[in-house]
Amino acid sequence: MVAFKIESKPLRTVLRWQLYTTAAVALVAGWWAGGQGALSALFGGLISWSAGFLFALLISGRKVQTAGEILRTAFKAEAGKLALMGCLLWLVLSSYSELVPAAFFAAFVIAVLVSQAAVVVREG
Repeated sequence: MVAFKIESKPLRTVLRWQLYTTAAVALVAGWWAGGQGALSALFGGLISWSAGFLFALLISGRKVQTAGEILRTAFKAEAGKLALMGCLLWLVLSSYSELVPAAFFAAFVIAVLVSQAAVVVREG
């Protein structure tokens, strides 16, 4: 079994916040647009969460020593995150015919905005 360990407390915290906000938006979307709205919101939030999780995995556990290594690692992780996000957006938008766009994009945008909150979470 492969175990994934994200060492950064800010990244773990933000991933958890993304799941909470995705669930909250899905509940509201379910009340507003029914089951398809809730599912659309879940897809939107989980796309952002999955990309953030990949980013966290790619930078966790790296023992970088120089500024150049830090930048290379950050750019590779960001590129992977954006590529995964683009692929998942395309997959859902092209294959889910019952998508509720307002719920989907609301959850996606909120989860992306929550991911930016990592800067306010302290490591210690």
